[in-house]
Amino acid sequence: MSDVPHLTLNNGVQIPQLGFGVWQVPPDQAAESVRLALDAGYRHIDTAAAYGNEEGVGQAIRDSGVAREDVFVTTKLWNADHGRAGEAFDVSLRKLGLDYVDLYLIHWPRPDQDRYVEAYRAMEKKLSEGRARAIGVSNFHQPHLEKLLENTDVVPAVNQIELHPGFPQEELRAFNAQHGILTEAWSPLGQGKGLLEDPQLTKIAGEVGRTPAQTVLRWHIQLGNIVFPKSVTPSRIRENLEVFDFELTDDQMAAISALPGGRIGANPETATF
Repeated sequence: MSDVPHLTLNNGVQIPQLGFGVWQVPPDQAAESVRLALDAGYRHIDTAAAYGNEEGVGQAIRDSGVAREDVFVTTKLWNADHGRAGEAFDVSLRKLGLDYVDLYLIHWPRPDQDRYVEAYRAMEKKLSEGRARAIGVSNFHQPHLEKLLENTDVVPAVNQIELHPGFPQEELRAFNAQHGILTEAWSPLGQGKGLLEDPQLTKIAGEVGRTPAQTVLRWHIQLGNIVFPKSVTPSRIRENLEVFDFELTDDQMAAISALPGGRIGANPETATF
């Protein structure tokens, strides 16, 4: 099993810094993919109601032989459910077949709806009941976080945001850190071959003797991000864990941060799905 380091959330809960993401993993493949990940040594699984694969994730965990307390499970509240966050949480828990989740996130702020404070207050209740060990947010910009901090009692444990070379989100990461909020990175590899075939990145990967994907994951680790690459390929699932026995120099880190890129996904300020 790979020795993945743990970070400490602002309420003392420990979270593995590298996990396994199941976004875009079809429901009928989720159980097998998560089983492969758990067999390879992953102990952090990130899913969401919107992914449609919570049942498969839960089945894999229950069938794995790994103790429940040794697997960190995250799921997320979907945008249409901000007004019924308590009920939506219960549905996710039933689909997962678990007694609790380790982390529950608001998936997107949907500022046009302006109900994320209401949703978060319902999540605070689940936290107080012990059915979620930690709560947080995803895709929140500074104004959304500021409003949440002013109107709720529990500081989010994490903010899961789009973050990859070419889109390193320095200001938002700094704001998160200032308030004791850990940053999680989604689309850590930039969603495509373009980044992984970049000449500057492939040069750095050659210098450290690793693949471009491993090099980017190491960049995330050294930034202090929590990261969970997705793959359904057994060799890549294992390969993505092998990023803790080498280091990038400051110059290599800076060069990766400066790669061309930009936002790939939706802008949380305007997203209305």
